[in-house]
Amino acid sequence: MRTVMRIAAAGTAALTLASCGGTADPAGSQNLVNGKTFTMVLPGDPGNLDPHFTSLSVTMQVDRFLYDSLIAIDKDGKTVPGLAEKWDTTTTTATFTLRKAITCSDGSPLTAATVAANINFVGDPKNSSSRIGVYVPPGATATADEAAGTVTVTSPVPHSFLDRAIGQLHIVCDKGMQDRSVLKQGASGSGLFKMTEVVPGDHFTLERRKDYAWGPGDWKADQQGLPDRVVLRIVANESTAVNLLLSGEVNAAGVIGPDQQRLQAQKTLQRDVMAMFGELWFNQKPGLPGADVAVRRGLTHALDLGQLTQVLTSGTGQLAKGIVAPGMTPCDPDTISGKLPAHDVEKAKTTLDAGGWRAGPDGIRVKDGKRLAITIYYTTELGTTMQATAELMQKFWQPIGVEVALKGATHAELSQVIVAGQGSWDVGIVPLNVSTPGEAVPFVSGPTAPNGTNFAGIQNAKYAALVQEASGIAGTAGCGKWAEAEQALAENVDVVPFANTNRPIFGKGATFELTVGSVAPGTIRMLGA
Repeated sequence: MRTVMRIAAAGTAALTLASCGGTADPAGSQNLVNGKTFTMVLPGDPGNLDPHFTSLSVTMQVDRFLYDSLIAIDKDGKTVPGLAEKWDTTTTTATFTLRKAITCSDGSPLTAATVAANINFVGDPKNSSSRIGVYVPPGATATADEAAGTVTVTSPVPHSFLDRAIGQLHIVCDKGMQDRSVLKQGASGSGLFKMTEVVPGDHFTLERRKDYAWGPGDWKADQQGLPDRVVLRIVANESTAVNLLLSGEVNAAGVIGPDQQRLQAQKTLQRDVMAMFGELWFNQKPGLPGADVAVRRGLTHALDLGQLTQVLTSGTGQLAKGIVAPGMTPCDPDTISGKLPAHDVEKAKTTLDAGGWRAGPDGIRVKDGKRLAITIYYTTELGTTMQATAELMQKFWQPIGVEVALKGATHAELSQVIVAGQGSWDVGIVPLNVSTPGEAVPFVSGPTAPNGTNFAGIQNAKYAALVQEASGIAGTAGCGKWAEAEQALAENVDVVPFANTNRPIFGKGATFELTVGSVAPGTIRMLGA
């Protein structure tokens, strides 16, 4: 099946994979003002800014200001033109026709050859890009036709959402492709903003490009209310971020915890997105407890996922029913209901017994001389409820004979220890947010870290076979087969999604929209007093 997407007509809504809502937009009652600075809070340091070597949401938010992609997603989750004005795709090929006169932040033209080079770089496994398999299928190659302004991508394997996947890759300009060191704490892109100041651990300053005249959607360069400058401030404490927002020192901040009630009472702008927030991973590296399916199954039987969801989301979330959160997926989000081991403490004990894990003299289970000792990793940068959730898991597991330790870490630390495979870990609460079921594939199959993004070392033959079948069906027609694949992960307890929650971003003195779960730079409009 072939699908063709052409440039949207004026007035067509811009796209996003997030479900957005919240309080009324204050722009309707206030004047748009030009020349102002938009200041946004980041919950942690984004680390390496190279868009081809990150999986962190905070880093991808920064990169959205600096880079463009071939296709954009609007606030309703639909595809609209980005760098490409139109595209033509099957499950194995995609041809993108670029807009005219696109330039990079250094003034150089963005060519079809550069776009093709980006895709070839990410698609080559030897480069170990974190975006391989997420946006670019392994082994996919691209060719450019400069005269026609087209880039044609060929994938060695079918992909249900090939245009959407390739289309979301951030495109790096020639300077950055030639010297990737400039991307670590800088940028080389065609985005709406360019980097002018970097103070690691504190803030980034960006300046709007007045020559920007392409995408997303039906972008107009003369729109009113665009900020001239953007400051991204790193503020880890949510209460501090809320204080800054209420005082007018910042214009946007994501708030997950109870402090959001203060913002709601002041009727500040609120943009909502339902996202994965609680997701449990077991390190299945040989020799570790998580490599034993009896351990994964027994530990999951011991957990009351409903209670964990209530604690993690302060009672406002929903029990996850799939790998992809509602509002993020083009498929039915309910794929794994009833497939994970149900809460049953006695079943947890008998499962561990049957797996050869017997209680030792001190009550801790032992098998082949190894104690059942687990360290739970969790992030300290997504509110205080993460620690409370880890502590509750500890309370569920200790009575069944598990020695449990807790380890809080920053996003950057988790990225290094777990995602990049540079440290030792047993269990991680790592919420993975993807926009299609295909994007999850490299995280739950294929090469392991540091050679790939399969950080938990999952090897599920049934899942791999079902993915192969699903990938050969274009678009949403393959959703049923994708659901079967996700069920195979749940049945083998390879990943335990348990909590979806609204992760709102609040605003004051400005209005904006969320797309793909984060602030879309092109939608920011500054407001008068």
